[in-house]
Amino acid sequence: MTYSPQDIETKWQAEWAKHNAFKASDDTTKQKYYVLEMLPYPSGMLHMGHVRNYTLGDVLARFKRAQGCAVMHPMGWDAFGLPAENAALKKGIHPKEWTLDNIASMKKMMGKFGWSYDWDTEVATCLPDYYGHQQALFLDLAEKGLAYQKESVVNWDPVDHTVLANEQVVDGKGWRSGAPVERRNMTQWFFKITDYAQELLDDLKTLEKGWPDRVRLMQDNWLGRSEGVEFYFEIKGEGLTDEKLHVYTTRPDTIMGTSFCCLAPEHPLSQKAAEIDPKAKEFIGDCQGLGTSEEAIERAEKKGFKTPFTATHPFTGEEMPVYIGNFVLMSYGTGAIKSAPAHDQRDFDFATKYNLPIRPVITGKGYEEGQPYPTKGTVMNSGKELDGLTSDEAITKVIDMMEAKGIGKRRINWRLRDWGISRQRYWGCPIPMIHCDTCGVVPVPKDQLPVQLPEDVTFDKPGNPLERHPTWKNCTCPKCGADARRETDTMDTFVDSSWYFARYCCAQDKNQPLDKTAMDRWLPVDQYIGGIEHAVLHLLYARFFTKALRDTAGAITSAEPFSSLLCQGMVTGPSFEAPNGDWINPMDVEMNGEKAFHKTTGDALTVHRMQKISKSKNNGIDPYILLEKYGADTVRAFMMFANPPERDLEWSDAGVDGLWRFLNRIWTLVEKVDASVPQKEVPMSELADKDQRDLKRKIHQTIRKVTEDIEKFQYNTMIAAVMELSNHLGSFEASSNPALYREGVEACVRLLNPTCPHITEELWEMLGHSNPLHASSWPTFDASAAVDEEITLVVQVNGKLKERLSVPPNLSEEDAKTRALEAVESHLAGLSIRKTIVVPNRLVNVVAN
Repeated sequence: MTYSPQDIETKWQAEWAKHNAFKASDDTTKQKYYVLEMLPYPSGMLHMGHVRNYTLGDVLARFKRAQGCAVMHPMGWDAFGLPAENAALKKGIHPKEWTLDNIASMKKMMGKFGWSYDWDTEVATCLPDYYGHQQALFLDLAEKGLAYQKESVVNWDPVDHTVLANEQVVDGKGWRSGAPVERRNMTQWFFKITDYAQELLDDLKTLEKGWPDRVRLMQDNWLGRSEGVEFYFEIKGEGLTDEKLHVYTTRPDTIMGTSFCCLAPEHPLSQKAAEIDPKAKEFIGDCQGLGTSEEAIERAEKKGFKTPFTATHPFTGEEMPVYIGNFVLMSYGTGAIKSAPAHDQRDFDFATKYNLPIRPVITGKGYEEGQPYPTKGTVMNSGKELDGLTSDEAITKVIDMMEAKGIGKRRINWRLRDWGISRQRYWGCPIPMIHCDTCGVVPVPKDQLPVQLPEDVTFDKPGNPLERHPTWKNCTCPKCGADARRETDTMDTFVDSSWYFARYCCAQDKNQPLDKTAMDRWLPVDQYIGGIEHAVLHLLYARFFTKALRDTAGAITSAEPFSSLLCQGMVTGPSFEAPNGDWINPMDVEMNGEKAFHKTTGDALTVHRMQKISKSKNNGIDPYILLEKYGADTVRAFMMFANPPERDLEWSDAGVDGLWRFLNRIWTLVEKVDASVPQKEVPMSELADKDQRDLKRKIHQTIRKVTEDIEKFQYNTMIAAVMELSNHLGSFEASSNPALYREGVEACVRLLNPTCPHITEELWEMLGHSNPLHASSWPTFDASAAVDEEITLVVQVNGKLKERLSVPPNLSEEDAKTRALEAVESHLAGLSIRKTIVVPNRLVNVVAN
């Protein structure tokens, strides 16, 4: 019998499905373990990044089940979003049909990889039985004042006719349409995430052991807590009466270096300037094209427009110019800044461009005349009250002075802004609010949920089909019964993914979004796995939702959603470019040494560096082709073996071939097992032969290492350890001790099961076991059997290697010294020994002169 992965994998996938093998256990006597990978957008195709991500989680889920845990391992679909609407527009297919077809396609392929999901918990965020509950949660948040409406400046995509989040603006253009975005004032719905800013910051400390440092740092920076002062300048100019310009700064120590002020284009004073001067209005219009993305604004050329207003310096009385700046955000601080150009690179560039005064008031290490000095130091050129103070001393002093004058107050400021969730599109969760001319904004009664999307919509025009629908938006007011209008904005899809992990736990509960018993049982998620690209927004929003639902719905009691987080690296591969500029898929490339040629045309191809597998470079590998050639287990094993999970994985055909050969070797080892030998462990005490004792020791050392490696996500060394054991078995004379050989082979099969579940189930059955491997317990190691009979003791003289000794483990310090000194006696001739340093079980260093 030969290894035929396609037959084996079909057989065992059907067997698992028949018995619902991976349903989350309701046995509360078992320790719970919730492992979760970030849910995918149903694009219709799995890519190799998916395969890596989901296999990482599956290995852990299968391992924890074998250890006796009750495992929750769910899967669902982040199914709303603009791509479905764009597909509807281009292909003439309804977003729902397109999305559900894609889900069916991806789910079918997921089954072929043997991932151990509990499909009873499946959710699709585009279905009413999910988003109806989301609407109920929205109403809970609104009742507590955590969901509200206000006018704000937004990024507007003039082609897709929708608001874009800052991260959806790339180089000042919409991420999908490519159209230059515009700034617009619009009434939007928001979640009051800023109410939780301090708790979100404080609780990062509780995640120190489970979350990567870089992710916590990114969130810390995104929250952006700063301490400073908010104060005001008196403003003078045409059409102004007793105006004040409020600004916030973290560097009041540079107050005496202030030489101008700058306004955001949306600032009320900017609008007043536009009323006076048409050129100001024109400048503000030009600023709209930058959008509100901090990254895009930071990269853009800094431009300003001088208003007819002046600001009075609060301490010197100097009249300073006031500019409108294209780089000032209305959403940060007060929408206006005081500029001390000698101490900020951006302000320095602006002042240089517009020939404004640059007055250094801070000096210190690295200070260079004529260059901006942004760091703290010693105050100068600031008057007798401040000169000579450190920056920190001056900050305190200036704030005290401002408070004494009644012009400012100490203030904590946050970079974080409330979360704008309104999207002007069809394919999203309808916001359950009604607009009544008499009653204002009224919530939809919960007994009328879900507010379902109409299916009879058209996509023949850009914009939101809900606005154009002839009847859907028309309704009656729940309060007064008068004619009213539904909210036609739908929710940002980040909302859908901010609580899905909780819904999984009670996905079949039709009556309520969250069941407290289920939340207490399963939350928080023990291990969350996903890409680093979600380090800030998705993870931050999920953390906020967990806290907000704790304080509103009351079902969730945990403060954090995810105890541990693994951010896996990307899957990368070479890309190949044809002479005409086309990108050629690796499956169509033939390598000859380091040169690449098109298999069909024979054209020589340019080989580019390893980079993320993507559609744009056509360098992705179709998982279906790999399944047909190698089977799922080989692909899974390569994904785990090629590199540590947190690092990028370089795709390698040779590497996949190597894992294929390894699985065939395991198959051959099993075929050599004597089926008549009873299944039992052979005690070390019964083994007189050294080769047999060495194999026994290797078996238990491997069990120990694989167990530890899985817990630490060191999957590459986990597989390497099984390879070493299989090599040991390959050189062992099976007939010398058939029972011990069988024990070693069974250890290989059991340890490999989480990674390669299909072949190991088949091999387990071939070994005569009636109980399936997925339902068998994890092997335990015998610590005494894993101890080496001998270890290598390194002997040094003055830190230089002189000898290596084979000695018993745990040798006493005195015995180690004695043996070491005997071994290096010739190297010590004429020297006087000063001291001897012993590192148990590792080395002895003799210090002599």
